[in-house]
Amino acid sequence: QRFERFRVYNSFIYFLNHLKKHRFPSTQGGTMSSKKLYNKDLAPTPSNKKNWGWFEIFNVWANDVQSLFGYTLAASLFIASGLNGWAVFLALILAGFFIMWLVNLSGKPSVKHGIPYPVFARVSMGVFGANFPAMARGLVAMFWYGAQTYAASTAVALLITALTGNPGTEMFLGMTGVMWVAFIFVSAFQVYLFWQGIDLVRKFLNFAGPAVYVVMILLMITIWAKVGGGLLSEVGTIFSSGERSGGFEGLGSFGAFLAVFSIMVGYFAAVVINFGDFARFVKNEDEMKKGNLYGLVGNVIFFSFITLMITGGSIALFGEYIAQPTDMVAKVDNTLLTIVAAFAFFAATVGINMVANFIPPAYDLANLMPSKINFRTGGLITAGFGFVIGALWVSVITKMGMFPFVNTLGAILAPVFGIMITDYYIVKKQKLDVKALFKDGKGKYWYNDGFNYKGMLAWVLSGYVAIGSVWPSILPGGVGNFFANLGGGGGYAWIIGAALGAIVHLAISSASKK
Repeated sequence: QRFERFRVYNSFIYFLNHLKKHRFPSTQGGTMSSKKLYNKDLAPTPSNKKNWGWFEIFNVWANDVQSLFGYTLAASLFIASGLNGWAVFLALILAGFFIMWLVNLSGKPSVKHGIPYPVFARVSMGVFGANFPAMARGLVAMFWYGAQTYAASTAVALLITALTGNPGTEMFLGMTGVMWVAFIFVSAFQVYLFWQGIDLVRKFLNFAGPAVYVVMILLMITIWAKVGGGLLSEVGTIFSSGERSGGFEGLGSFGAFLAVFSIMVGYFAAVVINFGDFARFVKNEDEMKKGNLYGLVGNVIFFSFITLMITGGSIALFGEYIAQPTDMVAKVDNTLLTIVAAFAFFAATVGINMVANFIPPAYDLANLMPSKINFRTGGLITAGFGFVIGALWVSVITKMGMFPFVNTLGAILAPVFGIMITDYYIVKKQKLDVKALFKDGKGKYWYNDGFNYKGMLAWVLSGYVAIGSVWPSILPGGVGNFFANLGGGGGYAWIIGAALGAIVHLAISSASKK
């Protein structure tokens, strides 16, 4: 077994050397020019530019928690888990506290040193090896960007239909003409917003956060008033009377509770790993922690309660589960509410796209080729890729199901989080040389010609198992059967991936020291 592990490790190193030879040609003397590692967008944030307080972080989370897709996911968990509604509510709150702990860990080094996620990844992966997890994060964000762009376009389509009375007819890729007009408008608006600079984005986020809550509260009150005052006591049993579905089949109550918890963590996986992109602008660690507590946990509690009430109330009122808030608003049949809701849903969903899915891949792409790709160029590439994903959302991507989609994306990123955190806090003991992160051909993060094989091998192995927990058929017999019988639709993927990434990286790093 020891020989087999040695053979696998050597094969992996040979593959990386082959890839490096063709992807990263050496300059004279076998080193790379520093411009491949540095530009102004990746440079550490100077102290005089660290002007974010807890309120700015609060707004980041306010816009990240609330969105049409986020509501649909939370509502689906209430339905599919077959648990008492209050039990699901508790699982979502615990997930909020757990995510807060994770982002406090990932944000601390960025607050201290002012570096974004792609640069921090160089500590554990090497100055060039970090390109792989950075681009994985970027690709995940691009997928989410397309999904959220489609979601925002449903709000615009709702508004067009309310004003014209024309829902449109299906034209192409499962979308109507009205949907295509709405989708193209939202795509163009987001590029415009991004192109105007971070100040306009910040102002837009400050508006979008409160706006969606006003509408969701109005919607909740409207439904609650129509259902009656007994909704608060009945809402728990409304869900537990149904059968488990969506991968929850065969799970006991505790298993379903844990799956709800893990799926919600997986939903935030992308922001958890690159939280440093925002934390780098925060004044100090205390401000970051306060912002995470008030903004993340507070919004999760409030948003989950509203989702619980609206979802349960819609079942009691209409006799059916309505996944999309836009469809629910249409059923309430109030023109004024429809118009206001359409604007608010649009603003909130565009807000989360800016926070979670537009800015991070722009940094990741800039990290890939700093001399050729800046922040704006990276944003345009993101917009183009996201447009394709959003256009294919109805006809292709939704066929795989919401939970597997969320869990797969989480499984890709989870090991990277475990590796980075273990490497920084345990292996490196929180010691970091910022200048070495931008050095070519030398320095402690140069490792093997810019690649840390130990960290990358840990990611490949643990990522393979984590993705296999969602799609057991890709794993060898006994392991695949274990995850197939585990149930939960891959809901445990994030926890499995993060834990394995941490354990495998620590084991490989410890073994290499002996």
